[in-house]
Order: sequence, then C-alpha cells, then structure tokens
Amino acid sequence: MAGRTTAVVLAGRRDGARDPLAMAAGVTHKCLVPVAGQPMLLHVIDALAANRRIGEIRVVIEQPELLRDLAPLRGLIASGRLKGIGAQPNLVDSVLASAEGAAFPLLITTADNVLLTPDAVDEMIDGCAAAQADAAVAFTRRAFVLAAHPEGQRKFYRFADDSYSNCNTYWLRDRAALKAAETFRSGGQFVKHPLRIVGAFGLINLIRFRYGIGTLEQAFGRFSRRFRLRISPVILSDGAVAIDVDNARTRDVAEQVLAGRTTLAVAAE
Repeated sequence: MAGRTTAVVLAGRRDGARDPLAMAAGVTHKCLVPVAGQPMLLHVIDALAANRRIGEIRVVIEQPELLRDLAPLRGLIASGRLKGIGAQPNLVDSVLASAEGAAFPLLITTADNVLLTPDAVDEMIDGCAAAQADAAVAFTRRAFVLAAHPEGQRKFYRFADDSYSNCNTYWLRDRAALKAAETFRSGGQFVKHPLRIVGAFGLINLIRFRYGIGTLEQAFGRFSRRFRLRISPVILSDGAVAIDVDNARTRDVAEQVLAGRTTLAVAAE
C-alpha cells in the first residue's frame, strides 16, 4: 500500500447522541442505518475499496468491534486493509486518533456520504495534486447538485462566483496539515451554524461568508493565510456526492440516485 492515500471514514455518533434515523431503524449507530438494502457505511467503504489509489481504510467508531458484525467487511479486516479506530468525544480528536500511525496523505469522509464513487475519489486526489494543497475541501456547484436530484440539497454556500455545497470529503497532505482540522473543533456544519466561522476563521471571514463577498477561491486564500497552509477547494463534477444522508428525506433521495445508477449500469452491460 506504499504510496497510496489512507482513507478515514468518520462513523461515530455526534456528541455521543442517538440519531433519529438510527433509533427508527433499531440500530446503535447512524452508519448502520440501511440505505438501498445495506448499511450506509458499506456504500462508502465499497467506493473507497474499489479505488486502487486508496490503501488502508480506517473507520472511526465508538465500538470498532461492530465492524466485524458486518460480513462484507471481514475480508478487508482480515487482509489488514480495513481497521477500526475508537472514536473520541470531539470530531477533531477523532481525526487526530485516526491519523496515529497512518500513512499520509489522508482522505477523510463521513459514513453518511453514501453517494461517494471511486471516480469522485480520483477527482479529489487529482484536484489536490493540481492545487499543490496542504489541505483541501471538496465542493460541488449548486447546478451539479440539482442535476443529480432536484431535492438533493436545500442549503448552499453562496459566493460571488457561484453557490456551492460541501461534499463531506477532506484531504490532508501530511502530519503538519493536521492543524487545519482544528477548524472543526466547534463541530463544523457551518451552513447550519454560521457563527462557528467566527471561532474557526475570524469575524471578517464570517461577514464575507454570510453575504457572499468574494469567490470561493478568494475565501480559501484567506483561510490559507490564517492557517499558514495552502488550503484549497476542489470542485467535484458529480453533484450527488453532496447529498449525505441526514434524515428520512435525504435517505429517500440517496436511494433514488443509487437506483438510477444501477439502472444505468445494467443498461451499459
């Protein structure tokens, strides 16, 4: 696996709380909620394992032994390609725990990112290389999201050049880039909680963010100066990657998109 990217999948419970989807499905973790017939975590791992540029896959979850209960993962675990990491109470500390002993670079995503694809992983890795980034965040354009599904996403980051959605996919080139993860110590989810940007990026950046002043590239240029790292946005062409499963509505949307992909794959055969 030398020279490959290590994938980190964040599958723990936010603040240790039970998720409504998990409770409705009768499972302990949101990542185990069925989507299109299998736990959502498996969709993410399938996409990562199918990409030859991904080496080890590290799943961060409170009870790593739960992974052995998922039969499709046992082969990956036995081969050493998949490893469970104990989740920490804070998102950033979970990322730091996942990086212990890991080979860099790291590609970090979440267990509810069920529409991730091997091609999107390639696009992210290529975009990071092209930008010569120390750290990167995946975005896609509003038009791409709506093309994937008209109800796929309802909130977007608005900038002067376009509106974007975060794709819950991040990249860290080396251990020094881990300090960029500190931006999420407050919990992330900046669209839902804009005031968290004050702590992460500063008041002026909050004002620019809130009123769409400047382009996405310009915003990340300011973030780079603040952290003294080259932090870049990478724009993915598949808007579906921005549709993570947060509730019953987005689960239904994800299942529709997955069904459409299956139909296309069958038609292509």
